[in-house]
Amino acid sequence: MARVVCVTGAGGFIGSWIVKLLLARGFAVRGTSRRADDPKNAHLWDLDGAEERLTMLQVDLLDRASLRAAFHGCDGVIHTASPMHDNPEEIIEPIIAGTRNVVEAAADAGVRRLVLSSTIGTMYMNPRRDPDAPLDEASWSDLDYCKSTKNWYCYAKTIAEQSAWAAARARGLDLAVVIPVVTLGELLQPSMNTSTLHILKYLTGEAKAYVNEAHAYVHVKDAADAHVRVLLEPRAGGRRYVCAERTLHRGELCRILAQLFPEYPIPTRCKDEVNPPKKGYKFTNQPLKDLGIKFTPVHEYLYEAVKSLQDKGFLKKISDTKVSERRSSPPHSSQPAMLISKL
Repeated sequence: MARVVCVTGAGGFIGSWIVKLLLARGFAVRGTSRRADDPKNAHLWDLDGAEERLTMLQVDLLDRASLRAAFHGCDGVIHTASPMHDNPEEIIEPIIAGTRNVVEAAADAGVRRLVLSSTIGTMYMNPRRDPDAPLDEASWSDLDYCKSTKNWYCYAKTIAEQSAWAAARARGLDLAVVIPVVTLGELLQPSMNTSTLHILKYLTGEAKAYVNEAHAYVHVKDAADAHVRVLLEPRAGGRRYVCAERTLHRGELCRILAQLFPEYPIPTRCKDEVNPPKKGYKFTNQPLKDLGIKFTPVHEYLYEAVKSLQDKGFLKKISDTKVSERRSSPPHSSQPAMLISKL
């Protein structure tokens, strides 16, 4: 009989890829959603192995009993379900209480390991951190700074993760945390997600200039693979794993998009014409490389993200014979000169 893994938020961007990878490895998967028959999850049934080994369950993160029932008999749990916006009235309780309920229910069900999907926003939102020091397991966002800057999502996720570690220690639960950055690549789900909207505005002409900011990026498949490997590797418990491929300034991101898809009106000007380009946070992804992750280069997942936007109908294809001939597949021979080195 196949081992069973429960994935909360199974129909989301990263969650869908986690389900896909688990099914490909022969696991039986229990996916959770606020509605078991939600049409937003219909794409999961098209995955190889879904008909035989996928079950969808209706679960409320604020209802510990429903979580306990979903986790019963599972070898492991991967928790990705979370609201993602900055309305404090709507996200603080679901994120904090929901995460705590997941930890308690996983401990009650006796799962072998719980993998929590967190966010880089739990690490870098701290005005006192050394910008030249890579983020590591000891890096935490400052809660007062999150509140003063109204980053309520980062605020709630930081409290949720810290509380999860405390609850896991108290219950003797094997916990590990994967911390993705801005995640891009092929959309399996039919709906748009926040990280993909991050680049769509630069392709449609909605954004006439880019902001003076820098972020780290990663392929969605690599992010999903990280969650699965951390779940399965016996030595991977008890750690926080930064899941990032590289850091890019927004101007670099736009230049790569323009190189790959010159037919779109991608901005070439920064809104901030006074200050020097901001530097992004440093990080190390070596712990995930040690587990076997081979990170996909940025030009490949940006290419896949745009092609997916076209295929899903979110981005109009612009007819250009020369461009289409040149872009029949993503470039592999060389990387754009403007990319900064991996950390």
